[in-house]
Amino acid sequence: MASRIASLLPSVTETVCALGLRDRLVARSHECDFPPGLGDVPAVTSSRLPADAVTQAQVDAAVSDAARQGEALYDVDAHLLAGLRPDLVITQSLCDVCAVAEGAVLAAVRHIDPPARVLSLAPGRLDEVIASVQEVADAAGVPDAGHALVASLHARLDAVRARVAGRPPVRVAAVEWIDPPWSAGHWVPDQVAAAGGVEVLVAAGARSARATWDDVASARPDVVVLMPCGLSMPEVLDLADAVPPIPVRVAAVDASGLFSRPGPRLVDGAEVMARMLHPLPGDPPGGESWAWLDGRAG
Repeated sequence: MASRIASLLPSVTETVCALGLRDRLVARSHECDFPPGLGDVPAVTSSRLPADAVTQAQVDAAVSDAARQGEALYDVDAHLLAGLRPDLVITQSLCDVCAVAEGAVLAAVRHIDPPARVLSLAPGRLDEVIASVQEVADAAGVPDAGHALVASLHARLDAVRARVAGRPPVRVAAVEWIDPPWSAGHWVPDQVAAAGGVEVLVAAGARSARATWDDVASARPDVVVLMPCGLSMPEVLDLADAVPPIPVRVAAVDASGLFSRPGPRLVDGAEVMARMLHPLPGDPPGGESWAWLDGRAG
């Protein structure tokens, strides 16, 4: 059983806490901000993105430059990590843009004595994300808690699918970056499908890809959903003016909380998407986690 867990992914930190293991968390990434109250857990990673890369275009350019030059986007403080003596380090091998690269983590854990177990996750589909919850639970030595959480997540997804059953599918263009636009791949098309929609820019499980706003329009969506990777609802709303006029409804969502991170809250995202695409009488027209951007249709 793991008693000292280092989670280098926001989604895993959420999973660890959802499993009731908050008290075993001894290290986190600098991006781990949910659930609230993690400030006492040392952050052992940091970003290399230049401080002046603040706009969507500047961040995209900085990431592209780093990729061309083979440079990492994040650092791991190996000395700090070793001093925290974790016996389980959880990382990822799915995306070096979204989180610390697996290679950097493997290099850092060599300094830990006694050696720590490393669990590397790479879920690309929604069902794989839920399965990864059990992987974390098993690695931490709490398989029963994992089974209970996984069963709850599947039951909630089943309820979402039942809610929209028989309704005509809504064509959705989920956009995970705005300037330039990128399609939202991996698990997002599965979230859209569970909510009674069909993603028109990318297939489920495929990687996100750079696009143009002409590409978005050519896909003939009924709805465009803005979910810039890693951004909160207020941050997404601040970017609304960067979206060119589009002849369909446009919505903003809490990307960081509900769509970007491959953890339990992806099910919350599917629930929100279902209320957006197929509202029932009494459903609120938006809220803290999503909103229609009235006036963005052109």
